[in-house]
Amino acid sequence: MKHSVLLDTSFFVRLLNDEDPLHNNAKDYFKYFLKEEIVLKISTISIAEYCVKGQIDELPLKNLQIIPFNLDQATRTGEFAGAIFEENKTSKEKLTPRAIIPNDSKLFAQADLDESISYFITSDSRSKKTYQNLKKRINPKFQILDISRPYHETFGLLDLE
Repeated sequence: MKHSVLLDTSFFVRLLNDEDPLHNNAKDYFKYFLKEEIVLKISTISIAEYCVKGQIDELPLKNLQIIPFNLDQATRTGEFAGAIFEENKTSKEKLTPRAIIPNDSKLFAQADLDESISYFITSDSRSKKTYQNLKKRINPKFQILDISRPYHETFGLLDLE
């Protein structure tokens, strides 16, 4: 089975803005994943987030596999969000009459249930904190990668270029 990576909205924001301080790191990760034939995945949730300020035709969709949000992922999201709310000590009063589920919980559930996804890549500090809180109660099967760290350091490669 091929490995894959779920790309967060923040990854695309950096990749598609050549003035962003993390643009080169995002571009290098993107090139590395393509070179290593790691399947690049994007969630319909991330597409929706990106389209708040961007246009869908800006995304490199020809290089991406689009993952729709489904019923199994919705169920797992509830488990993840419950664990995250407990870890954040969110009171039951704040969750009544209904909880607003953060998109990170949804994306993490998608990554966890997709057997091929090994990594979730982001630059969002809130996502990283949410992931750490989730790990205190549930052990997701994917690793989170932070694009503020160059890909060659993440994967233990020599930077010979």
